[in-house]
Amino acid sequence: MTILTIFILLILGLVAGYLSGLVGIGGGIIIVPVLVYLLSFTQHKAQGTTLFLFMLPIGFLAVYNYYQKGAVDYKAALFIAITFIIGSYFGSKTALSIDTSLVKKIFGAFIFIISIKMMFGK
Repeated sequence: MTILTIFILLILGLVAGYLSGLVGIGGGIIIVPVLVYLLSFTQHKAQGTTLFLFMLPIGFLAVYNYYQKGAVDYKAALFIAITFIIGSYFGSKTALSIDTSLVKKIFGAFIFIISIKMMFGK
């Protein structure tokens, strides 16, 4: 791994972490595209790498800040987490069983639809 790659990864982590704390995004929307288009990761490798980093307690301090202000519904989060584990297992099995170009198209369509909804929806 080159020094430039390490530098890009460090800046990427800082920016994605900041955006995650600011508006709740980072992993899929920021990290995956940078890994694919700037560092030439395959879509599968970018997604796997991003999921790996989520295994670590990356959001602890951000969650703590929101919790202090009463902005965390831990019961809802626990329910979501239980089914998120199951969904991520089957989602990863599906993604790895189809061609990476199709995964990119699904990813892009999802981001596009969500972006339009966020910009023009209520």
